[in-house]
Amino acid sequence: MERRQTRQRQLVLNAVHTLKHPTADEVYAAVADAQPPVGRATVYRNLNLLAEQGEIRRIETGEADRYDGRTQPHYHLYCRCCGRVFDAHMPVIEGLERALTETDGFAVEGHTIEFIGLCPDCKNKNGGC
Repeated sequence: MERRQTRQRQLVLNAVHTLKHPTADEVYAAVADAQPPVGRATVYRNLNLLAEQGEIRRIETGEADRYDGRTQPHYHLYCRCCGRVFDAHMPVIEGLERALTETDGFAVEGHTIEFIGLCPDCKNKNGGC
């Protein structure tokens, strides 16, 4: 079901594209001062809707979900210290879904790969995290 593009939804979408892998709270902070004000529940509802429609990607980190305006297949780096998410600059592994379908008979519809470690800032701190 396609829904009309509301002003609030466009503000949320713009914030996700402007910010780098924001949390829902970061998106809310970015749009809260809009006129008229956008409520927290509206931001959460629109993030869920945009993710369901494939206009943004939800990244589950084990802490606060993050959102990505880049919807084409790509991988992520997750810093276990500061919780930030970064795009991994490597090509997507082609044929992975097909190989699993052929070997395991599983109807693979997609895949995500997340690398976990320390970002450069956290790695360079004295004592780490």
